[in-house]
Amino acid sequence: MTLAVITGASGLLGGNLAAALRAERVQVRATRRPSTKIDHLAHLDIEWVHADLDDRPGLTRAFAGADVVFHAAAAVEVTPTLSPAMRRANVDGTAAVLAAMRASGAGRLVHVSSVAAIGLSTDGRPVDESGRWNFDRYGLADGYSQSKHLAEELVRAAGDVDAVIVNPTYMFGPLDARPSSGQLILDVVRRRIPGWTPGINDFVDVRDVARGTLAAWRKGARGQRYILGGERMTYRAVFDRIARLAGVAPPRFPAPRLAALALGKAGDLYQRITGKEPLVNSTAVRYAFTDRFQFSHDRATRELGYRHGAVDVAITDALTWFRQHGML
Repeated sequence: MTLAVITGASGLLGGNLAAALRAERVQVRATRRPSTKIDHLAHLDIEWVHADLDDRPGLTRAFAGADVVFHAAAAVEVTPTLSPAMRRANVDGTAAVLAAMRASGAGRLVHVSSVAAIGLSTDGRPVDESGRWNFDRYGLADGYSQSKHLAEELVRAAGDVDAVIVNPTYMFGPLDARPSSGQLILDVVRRRIPGWTPGINDFVDVRDVARGTLAAWRKGARGQRYILGGERMTYRAVFDRIARLAGVAPPRFPAPRLAALALGKAGDLYQRITGKEPLVNSTAVRYAFTDRFQFSHDRATRELGYRHGAVDVAITDALTWFRQHGML
């Protein structure tokens, strides 16, 4: 039986990857820390092993005999700077995964990156996989984008490892226990977003990304990266769609840019003082107003047979899952 190992299986994409693999009767082994919550995946037949991203011997043992390793573990925070903790998780953790791949003799590595590791649009046209990282040029080089860029560079430089890279866009769907990107859905439903913003992003069903990630394992070219995206929409349109599907009122008025920037600065100060992540900070505000988050998934369509469905389905199923698990 084919053996797949997943780091980060407790996360949104990792859990849906595990579900997709088990649906195909692929044996799944997943790494976890002792503190990781996995109750939401109890319905899946997963072999759990203890190994953190700073435990190279543990990762090597976990990867032994694997046909494929999906490296989906990552720290996800919108922070103005690259913190030591995020560097350890996303950059040093990826270096440890690469070392464990070499030491274990595992098969292919599928590195789950992000479109945050690809360049932003400079001319209003969608960016493809040839884009060069330029977040710093537009004041959008937050800690997460920097860490994902640096981690991906490590993978691209590891010519001795059979690796392929996937770059998902903004994902919605079930099994979002933390929650991660589904926090946006919860904030809209709970009326925590005071106003809409004109920024653009690309939104996709996490299950489509999971299927695209499996296709990258089987069909992707060694050393290549593949954008896995969906529908390009403004945040206003996404807020309206979430609100309609949830049966609540959407934000009615535009968020004044200057007021939002001031709120973001206050969030930065709150985070520095308390160490806690605020509802909004200056980085999140800049993302909410930018129109440069535009990406093309044409290569994945051509080379992997990638397809995506309607985001409405992802939002609806995320809402159902949140309600079933007492999160709404």
